[in-house]
Amino acid sequence: MDSQTALIILGAIVVIAIAAAAYLLGTKRRSLHLAERFGPEYEREVARTGDPRKAEAELAQREKRVKKLEIKPLAHEAVERYIKSWKNIQARFVDEPGPAVSEADGLVRKVMEQRGYPMGTFEQRVADISVDHPHVVEHYRAAHTIALSRDKGEASTEDLRQAFLHYRALFDELLEVAPAEVVVTHP
Repeated sequence: MDSQTALIILGAIVVIAIAAAAYLLGTKRRSLHLAERFGPEYEREVARTGDPRKAEAELAQREKRVKKLEIKPLAHEAVERYIKSWKNIQARFVDEPGPAVSEADGLVRKVMEQRGYPMGTFEQRVADISVDHPHVVEHYRAAHTIALSRDKGEASTEDLRQAFLHYRALFDELLEVAPAEVVVTHP
């Protein structure tokens, strides 16, 4: 083997090594981005699929889908109106916990819809919400599970209270305003 052939082979090996390193670095960056963006939802999806690559593909697909949506913040007047509605529902919880939980679910869905989230299946709503609100999406799942139990007559008052708290966590996050910052004006 002459020196020119050896240099060509060495050059090819270096190019392949650089390409492999770039690929691995890109994959690592993508994994870190998704883990940071989705937080606990990343871990949940990895556990669900059993394969980090499959989980990352699913999360990247969610991110891509939500990027195409026109998610927008609520106007101040809408925030005030929704907070007032929430307080009315909360006041009824003591006497009618089951219906109050249903109303809380309905109000959360109205907020999501007004913000621009599509109202498809529950699973699709959860996937969409997980992109921008990964730290509260588990609250939505828990509240929904309790609401389904309530529909079967299997939820206690304490379960309903927990569902209401879960809906509240998502509600506050969807408003994107800390409740203490909002002053509800009275006519």
